[in-house]
Amino acid sequence: MNSKRPVNLDLTTIQFPLPALTSIAHRITGVILFIGLIFAFWALDKSLSSAQGFAAVRDVLASNILAKLIAWGLLSALGFHFVAGIKHLLMDIDIGVTLESGVRKAQITVVVSAVLVILAGVWVW
Repeated sequence: MNSKRPVNLDLTTIQFPLPALTSIAHRITGVILFIGLIFAFWALDKSLSSAQGFAAVRDVLASNILAKLIAWGLLSALGFHFVAGIKHLLMDIDIGVTLESGVRKAQITVVVSAVLVILAGVWVW
């Protein structure tokens, strides 16, 4: 191995291709979903505890802008993570592993995810 190869450790100067960006975003949305489980489990526990708890969760989600934003963010992360996960599963079974099809699948992932984010926003707001 040539030890005199240049090493660029400044990630801000690297232009990532779209498939790399969707893969990175897939990992980030996974972390967001894991952290968002705190909110989801709280809401589930509270809503299943009693009729008053259900009404409290319903009222918070109906009137609190921060709760709506969190719900929309979690639904958006779930939508993107789901679509990107399907893309990764297709690659795992050797469907579309060429450079051209990888870029095409990344474009489809972004478009379908954008539609799901908009639909989640319409549903929450």
